Amino acid sequence: MDNKKRRARSIARLKETWRRFKKNKLAVFALCLLIGIICVALFRHAIVPYDLAIKTHASERLQPPSAEHWFGTDGRGRDVFARVIHGAPTSIFIGLSVSVGCLILGGLMGLAAGFFGGRFDMIIMRLADMISVMPGTLLAIVMVSVLGPSLTNMIIALVFCNIPGVARLTRSAALTISSQEYVEAARGGGASSLRNILTHAVPNASSLLIIQFTQNTATFILSAVNLSFLGLGVQPPAPEWGAMVNDAREFFRTQPYLMMFPGLAIMLTALSINLVGNGLRDALDPKMKT
Repeated sequence: MDNKKRRARSIARLKETWRRFKKNKLAVFALCLLIGIICVALFRHAIVPYDLAIKTHASERLQPPSAEHWFGTDGRGRDVFARVIHGAPTSIFIGLSVSVGCLILGGLMGLAAGFFGGRFDMIIMRLADMISVMPGTLLAIVMVSVLGPSLTNMIIALVFCNIPGVARLTRSAALTISSQEYVEAARGGGASSLRNILTHAVPNASSLLIIQFTQNTATFILSAVNLSFLGLGVQPPAPEWGAMVNDAREFFRTQPYLMMFPGLAIMLTALSINLVGNGLRDALDPKMKT
């Protein structure tokens, strides 16, 4: 019976969140745009063959946009439209994987530090301070340079560099939750700190974590673009938006479309994720219920 009540309350909470989210027309439009981008990434092979994105054709290099090549061709004769389409899953995957990694590692570290406190809290926060001493982008560049340029190493570096921010945020939420009366009552009843984290901290901090996840995803996509722009991310001939912008630098004055189309894809993806995150923030904010 209790499970049915919990399920009913969860469904009612979701419906109420969606009702408030729908009031933000800009966020709804951004959600539709983001769904469209994800659909393009999922069905990319049905839209355009992958071979057009990686095969070079010297005779077709630097052709302007046309009916045959919608976005033109790059300096090696590869179809820019095909590269933008097939570069979408890589950029989205990087943003999502880094966000998930930071959310799991940083979130658990922050919640544990806030609930356990004492020496454990001090150790976790001092480790976070040590990582935060160096700017995140610079530290990621150093790590990828040492580990070697690759997609996996770039994700590892970005997760490592961004754990402290998530840990601090979740720690502050855990400190607030741990001081509540119902948590004190649970402790008085013999509940362990781990049980309090799983039954109280994680559910009550879920809205904060969801908002942080969506907003961080856009930030991490842009961070990956920066690393790929420096040649430290996805290696050629695999298409990736940041690498495409980097390759287009030498043709910026004569063929600006080479940089414009992947740049527009980056902008639309990051903007739509940010707007959805803002809409979720307003929908999950208790002050916005009225």
